[in-house]
Amino acid sequence: MAKAKSTFQCTECGWTTFKWVGRCGECQSWGTVEEAGAPAPAAVAAAPVTSRARPITEISVESAEAVPTGVDELDRVLGGGAVPGGVVLLAGEPGVGKSTLLLEVAAERAAQGPVLYVTGEESAGQVRLRAERLGALSDKLFLAAETSIASLVSHVDAVGPRLLIVDSVQTMVSPDVSGVPGGVTQVRQVTGALIQIAKERGIAAVLVGHVTKDGSIAGPRLLEHLVDVVLHFEGERHSQLRLLRAVKNRYGPTDEIGCFELTDSGIVGLPDPSGLFLTERTDPVPGTCVTVTLEGRRPLITEVQALVAPTPLPAPRRATSGLDTSRVNMILAVLEKRTGMRLANMDVYASTVGGVRLGEPAVDLALALAAGSSNNDVPLPRGFVAIGEVGLAGDIRSVTGVRRRVAEAQRLGFVEAVVPKHFGDPVPGIRTHEVEELSEALAWVARRSKRSKGG
Repeated sequence: MAKAKSTFQCTECGWTTFKWVGRCGECQSWGTVEEAGAPAPAAVAAAPVTSRARPITEISVESAEAVPTGVDELDRVLGGGAVPGGVVLLAGEPGVGKSTLLLEVAAERAAQGPVLYVTGEESAGQVRLRAERLGALSDKLFLAAETSIASLVSHVDAVGPRLLIVDSVQTMVSPDVSGVPGGVTQVRQVTGALIQIAKERGIAAVLVGHVTKDGSIAGPRLLEHLVDVVLHFEGERHSQLRLLRAVKNRYGPTDEIGCFELTDSGIVGLPDPSGLFLTERTDPVPGTCVTVTLEGRRPLITEVQALVAPTPLPAPRRATSGLDTSRVNMILAVLEKRTGMRLANMDVYASTVGGVRLGEPAVDLALALAAGSSNNDVPLPRGFVAIGEVGLAGDIRSVTGVRRRVAEAQRLGFVEAVVPKHFGDPVPGIRTHEVEELSEALAWVARRSKRSKGG
């Protein structure tokens, strides 16, 4: 009989391997891998069941129906509201407004029943001060400053909340396992205990999660697999706009976003945020072009700006804000190669308005037209939008949801749009011009600009 091989296990996260290594392959800790011996095969014996198996048609769905949180933009992303027994993980950069958003959600939900807010990063007094500033005070909102999961269970038993908020999961500690707070072992144990509490008692739970420097959720990847919903709260520090995205959602779509505005009095939902991404001016200015981007299923009117200026430097500058730098460089290369525009000795600065980040290809045409407008020092026509992807051959490709984008532009008062070929039936109230090549789009815009200037 062959001798069973010994295994080696990480004392921090439990990762196993058949060879000793100095560094754990899961949590990347040094000197934590120790010999654990050979795993003993064991037969699994039958055990009593907690509930009998029933036909799926007999399962009641009333207990799994979403309950609105009172914050419409959050309900939009969640798919209607928080589900009893569901666990939501909310992650975001420090200072983006996670705690502020959840405190307002807790105050709104407290009107329907008790809510327990457990903070491990602040004292109860600090949370009370923020609640006064936000106007989020309620007799049904209970605060507890705890870092022990065992103490949290006692608070849950005493309060009987309908909504449980834990800020944050990385600060909670389980006495049953070793490891530092926020470590892989502790996060996994704490999350498992919180999920068990939520499922057994039918409590909707929201866990706040920290993120690493690259924007991913801190802790083991298992954390995202265990919870039911994973939300990312995003926003630039210098911008008031905040976007809430669903990365994973067992109860609703993952292509919806929620828009919020961070103000001195708290976070306000923006059901129609398009006005934040447009410059308020009366006369057209060279180097600006409006486009329509899709954030999830929501069309947003955004403005792309480009500044092309001569430079005495041997290496021209290429600076971007809110746009992908490599994508901007590609569009500039296509302009120079396919349209004859000379940009090799020009500095090019490209940005968006309002701090929004645009990463989809539908912005390509607007960026190219903005750069051409700045280079020629001729403003684009008033009430004009451009939608389309630019290929390396200078062709204009179709993008997802073109008609929905054009309809949104028409709703906001735009009267003309340059779109890719095969657009289909026109949208009432807005004229569309279909183009196949980037040079064709530039020529049409130049004619329209001269006509507008002459008129």
